[in-house]
Amino acid sequence: MLKRYLEKYILEDLKERMVFISGPRQVGKTTLAQQLGENFFSDNTTYLNWDYRKDRKIILSGIFPADKTLFIYDEIHKYKNWKNYLKGEYDKHKEQFKILVTGSARLDIYRKGGDSLLGRYRPYRLHPFSLQELSNAKFRGAPLQKLVFTEPNKEKKELFKCLLKFGGFPEVFIKQSEKMLRHWHNDRVDRLIKEDIRDIENVRDLSALQILVELLPQKVGSLFSLNSLREDLNVTHKTISLWVDILEKFYYHFRIYPYSNYLIKSLRKEPKMYLWDWSEIEDENVRFENMVACHLLKFCHFLFDSEGYKTQLYYLRDKEQREVDFLVTLQNKPWFCVEVKNSFKDIPHSLKYFSSKLQIPFSYEVVKQDNIDFIKEDTRILSADKFLSSLI
Repeated sequence: MLKRYLEKYILEDLKERMVFISGPRQVGKTTLAQQLGENFFSDNTTYLNWDYRKDRKIILSGIFPADKTLFIYDEIHKYKNWKNYLKGEYDKHKEQFKILVTGSARLDIYRKGGDSLLGRYRPYRLHPFSLQELSNAKFRGAPLQKLVFTEPNKEKKELFKCLLKFGGFPEVFIKQSEKMLRHWHNDRVDRLIKEDIRDIENVRDLSALQILVELLPQKVGSLFSLNSLREDLNVTHKTISLWVDILEKFYYHFRIYPYSNYLIKSLRKEPKMYLWDWSEIEDENVRFENMVACHLLKFCHFLFDSEGYKTQLYYLRDKEQREVDFLVTLQNKPWFCVEVKNSFKDIPHSLKYFSSKLQIPFSYEVVKQDNIDFIKEDTRILSADKFLSSLI
């Protein structure tokens, strides 16, 4: 079984606090938690899933096996008073056992009311497989330093092609069956809406929400307008805004926003939207851009969750319609920017303009072509397999 990239960080934090692992449905949260229990806590692990009636009774009774050292709570955020419950159990038993919590929704959004969990837990966001994780490469660059690239090999090239086609969700990637991929897309969306979202959110028209999910893959990579979606679905702006927020909370998609700086004048504040599962996108060029976006978001989340660096993902756009696909910042200061292309023709004027205007330390043009790596006008142009395997 593949060792996940967050394993050692979670184990280290469990020594002092609770650990929360959130992420999309079927990304491997439960598997990771159970592997940690089997490999590092022997048989002294108890797994409790709020969705199972028997486990729910155990949780509510407050009666636990005395010989266990790790308690895994799965989907407990569906319990109305989950926050106060965990605080109470942790305060009473923190010297006796460790607590690991997993959930298919952003656990931070449910921390409303009651006593604060501040200081009692560390949150981690688990992402799908990436090229670096699959190839067992190691991230060796510190913030505000150059990314360290290694020479791609045949294995990385094949992994890149498989990731682009099947996405990074473990079950589908490992089996690599097109038939299974189609079934998995249908089942995942159906269960997301009819189980996860229905159990927590008050959405009256689930069928309309399902139509929205079918529309979103067509919006990937372009400016994301709620008004356009509102017209498509014939609902109010408030309703479409709520639905989009809900889908984002449950890790169906994510939005990145234009970077704001006094040196550039931004015309519009609309975000760009990408899917956590890029394999849903039919257009291969758009899918490729989405795949790069997911790798960069994973990189930013990893540095923030594990090391505490305030890294964020943006895009660049100004009044003159100049645009660069991605900008990664540290402490709101530009670190590096990335333009995604199918093949190299020339360095886009927008990339050169923003790199100079914002004094971005590092500038990359990432292409789908194999065996590309050179520097031109302070921009490094390189193949996607080489660039992505330098992240996390």
